[in-house]
Amino acid sequence: MMFRVGMGFDVHRLVEGRELWLGGVNIPWEKGLLGHSDADVAIHALCDALLGAAALRDIGYHFPDSDPRYKGIDSRLLLRHVMRLLDEKGYRLGNCDITICAEQPKINPHIPAMQQELSACMDCAPGQVSIKATTTERLGYTGRGEGIAAYAVALIETKADQPC
Repeated sequence: MMFRVGMGFDVHRLVEGRELWLGGVNIPWEKGLLGHSDADVAIHALCDALLGAAALRDIGYHFPDSDPRYKGIDSRLLLRHVMRLLDEKGYRLGNCDITICAEQPKINPHIPAMQQELSACMDCAPGQVSIKATTTERLGYTGRGEGIAAYAVALIETKADQPC
């Protein structure tokens, strides 16, 4: 069995008039993230980590913001597609770890629901999905409440019967 690791990062600006989606969960808040899709930074960072681990380029390559098919798309659909790509290449998820950086809203109450959503999308146990929340101590664009960022690391492994 072979193990591979990938890292992902995403950031989107907070604006009024948009829903806030993080980790596949709609979070009640006065602002949402601006983007071509639903702008779920947690899922976008996770997709990049998974794609990177498998050397399959990045989320922008597979789902370009110039393609109208992805306008307003639910990022959970993108994650499911990424998991199909990994499966076709002979990989499965070992585990993933996501850190969401935001001053507000409070993320911790939503983490169990995010773990359930993401594990359902990736067809894995919730224990394989770690999600953490942090602030930037009011520093930078996240600290000023201008945006939300997310980092993700993913470990993938070859399936027992698959060479890499």
